[in-house]
Amino acid sequence: MIDSLLSKLPLDALLLELRAIPRGLTSAEAGRRLAQFGPNDAMTHRRRPLWRQILDRFSNPLILILLFASGLSAWTGEVASCAIIILIILLSVVLDVTQQWRAENAIEALRRSVGLRARALRDGVERSIPVEELVPGDVVLLRAGDIAPADCRLLAARDFFVNQALLTGEPYPVEKHVDGDASPSHASHAANTIFMGTSVISGAATAVVGRTGRLTELGGIAGTLAQQRPRDAFEQGLRQFGLLMLRFTIFLVLFVLAANTLFHRPWLESLLFALALAVGLTPELLPMVVTVTLAKGAQRLAQHRVIVKRLAAIHDLGAMQVLCTDKTGTLTESRIELVRHIDATGADSATAFRLAYLNSAFESGLRNPLDEAILAHGKLDISGWQKIDEVPFDFERRRISVLIDDGRTRLLVVKGAPEDIITISTERETAEGVRARLDAPGRKQLLEQFERLGAEGYRVLAVASRVLHHEHASAALGDEAQLTFAGYLAFVDPPKPDAAAAVHALAAAGVEVKILSGDNEQITQHICKEIGVPVRGVVTGQELARISEETLRARLTSLNLFCRVTPQQKERVLLALKRTGRAVGFLGDGINDASALHAADVGISVDSGADVGVEFKLRQHVLDGRRRPVSQSGYI
Repeated sequence: MIDSLLSKLPLDALLLELRAIPRGLTSAEAGRRLAQFGPNDAMTHRRRPLWRQILDRFSNPLILILLFASGLSAWTGEVASCAIIILIILLSVVLDVTQQWRAENAIEALRRSVGLRARALRDGVERSIPVEELVPGDVVLLRAGDIAPADCRLLAARDFFVNQALLTGEPYPVEKHVDGDASPSHASHAANTIFMGTSVISGAATAVVGRTGRLTELGGIAGTLAQQRPRDAFEQGLRQFGLLMLRFTIFLVLFVLAANTLFHRPWLESLLFALALAVGLTPELLPMVVTVTLAKGAQRLAQHRVIVKRLAAIHDLGAMQVLCTDKTGTLTESRIELVRHIDATGADSATAFRLAYLNSAFESGLRNPLDEAILAHGKLDISGWQKIDEVPFDFERRRISVLIDDGRTRLLVVKGAPEDIITISTERETAEGVRARLDAPGRKQLLEQFERLGAEGYRVLAVASRVLHHEHASAALGDEAQLTFAGYLAFVDPPKPDAAAAVHALAAAGVEVKILSGDNEQITQHICKEIGVPVRGVVTGQELARISEETLRARLTSLNLFCRVTPQQKERVLLALKRTGRAVGFLGDGINDASALHAADVGISVDSGADVGVEFKLRQHVLDGRRRPVSQSGYI
């Protein structure tokens, strides 16, 4: 099985290692590999047996003390006392187990059992097979709208864009191509590899399966949920109290026995007195009081559409000192919005928006989220225009051109990466329609403007146009020259309406907020500015990888923004914070948040959470299936 070399090996060497050929595996060979590697299922979930959950409750030192006390009561003839203590223990355990069991049943009820299928080449023929039956070496065909069925290396791709926000936290489509970057800062950013669970936005591709099931990037994250979760602050506190009571009781019993023996009291009488003292010192009602109180809290939270999976999480939520939160889909809407359209001087430009709207409206194929944002920004009447031809997008040009005509003007509208649009432009146009020649200093000025927009956290596209002769019947690559630069389009993933109020409320309650995001630092700092979070210190995933555990713990007080971090690094930050002795919460909704949710004292997932995040806390579109602000519904 190929693991870390999936994106790094030369393609020929990878195919040799996988014993794969472009025409696909034979059915017989696929069957053998399925028996060897197992089903391609990264989400396998086994609930702990009910008896195991009940047994775990009896490992609490306080429960053990009570059981010991009940045994002593029975031995000394206090059968009624023994029965009362046993009844209290059973009621406490039953309440706790019932609450967790009901919460897990709610998760199962919210789980979507969708039988996905993939198009694969078997015996040289395209076949539709269940995703679970894919094996390393299978050749799969992907197109717009498909979900990547495994971790795959691209064999061929055309205009291939993928949304992998569930792994990286970046809401924008990522371009993938055969000769892409094979040695990124993190495996999930490899441009020549697609990862299980990511969705194809546009284009088509052929890929060879390299990793399946639990060995995929998604499977590795899901696998953390099967590990024993660290004890949270409440569990540790309750256990330490139980151990303290146990030590104190043992010491007091031994002390009483020693004192009575010193004064030559009868041995049996002294023992019975010591045992009676032990029973009297044991807080029989404490487990019941704690469980009933937390259960009542869970019921009140349920009225506000919050499902509590562990009763102890209610205490941890109240004791929380630090809340770490993801950005995309948690603080933000996880949708792209066009917020600015400006000309070369920085002034608002209706012309730039009109040209971008025409380009997006007439381009063929599945529109990407940037195009959808343009079309959703405003409605323009384009009924007078008709499309003549287009030059589709490709990763070398990084632009798309459409040739349109309204009966008076035949216009080539080009939209794409600003650096490339600027290079092929010879003029620039202001919002007032004034045109000027674009020379070297002018191009430098436009590039500086583009860099400023990027530094402010915007995703930027440029748009330009060229008037062609009415007899120009088709669009070609050669037509993308001598363009008139119209302006920039700036996009953001906007913050949720109540994100700022929630953050300020937390600060007022004494809870420190830290943001852990897979997105870049410019965009993340822009969102912090939007919601009113002052940035005290920023660290990136690459910098974090070079920091030792001791250095990280020492710097945690001065850092509140972690950008370009991987799921494993999110978990590392959570564990480092917990080692400082503080109660730590984590708020997230994506697959890349699952391990952090697992490590936190209290994990909170919102109702827009994705599959693996919900496996621990919440399944996608929980409760009534509607998307609501963070503060209105969630899972603890």
